[in-house]
Amino acid sequence: MRYLTVVLWLLFWSATSAIAQVSISIGINLPVYPTLVQVPGYPVYYAPRLDSNFFFYDGMYWVYEGDNWYASSWYNGPWGLVGPEFVPLFVLRIPVRYYRNPPMYFRGWRSDAPPRWGDHWGNEWQQHRSGWDRWQRSSVPAIAPLPVYQRQYSGDRYPRVEQQHELNSRNYRYQPRDAVVRQHYQQQVVPKAAPVQQAAPQERAPRQQEIQRSNPPPSPQQGGPFVPRTQPQKGDEGVKKSAPTAAPFGQRDPAVGEQRHQPQAVQREAPAPKSSQESGQRGKGASQDSRQEQEKDREKDRDKRDERGPERNR
Repeated sequence: MRYLTVVLWLLFWSATSAIAQVSISIGINLPVYPTLVQVPGYPVYYAPRLDSNFFFYDGMYWVYEGDNWYASSWYNGPWGLVGPEFVPLFVLRIPVRYYRNPPMYFRGWRSDAPPRWGDHWGNEWQQHRSGWDRWQRSSVPAIAPLPVYQRQYSGDRYPRVEQQHELNSRNYRYQPRDAVVRQHYQQQVVPKAAPVQQAAPQERAPRQQEIQRSNPPPSPQQGGPFVPRTQPQKGDEGVKKSAPTAAPFGQRDPAVGEQRHQPQAVQREAPAPKSSQESGQRGKGASQDSRQEQEKDREKDRDKRDERGPERNR
């Protein structure tokens, strides 16, 4: 049962903390920085000249308006809603007499005692905040300094939320000591970093593909760079099969290596092979020469025979 109570408490804490980050208009519009006076015996300031329940505790302003608590790091907001379970203890302990605009149900309560929050918010709240109205008077923490630099920002010169963060970090070095106040202070004063967009690179990739498709690169005939083919096309398989594969280094034929290392002079002395046309022409010329020589021999034989004939008649 106790474990379940703790879990529910933590869930309510996270939900209320998320609500406290929302800026709310509570109907308070202060033209200038208010006069703040310390509540005797408490580490809290109140605004005696305002017609509102306006306080300052541990580096932040606290307002009770419309049965709700609000907090801000600047005197005129923006304000964040604070659940009753997470109001700082010393804010709850402020005596009734220092509420300048008390609600109707405060009537009849002691002015020198804190409001009866348990009667107003019920037993469940009283169980969660048990002991909130009991503390040692001798161990009251030191009061936080006022952010008096905010006096120069009033009316039209009141800064925007983004400027408030920078001005506060530059001019007000105090850090809250109360754990509850520290959480509200971090939610309002420390600016949050913008979320990182991780989907941008993924979105740009399809866009680049569309641009490449619409604007293809020029071909080599159009003056573009030559890009070798990396994918096989039709007719390439036969060429690849017929092409000889190179043997690995160190396992090649030694004869091939010897031919490559022979001097160039020896290779030049080897006669070039003759073509078939040159050999045929030379064969025809040789046969014609032999025929002419045979005819000459025959004519000589005839002349000799003619000369021998008259000699025989004598």
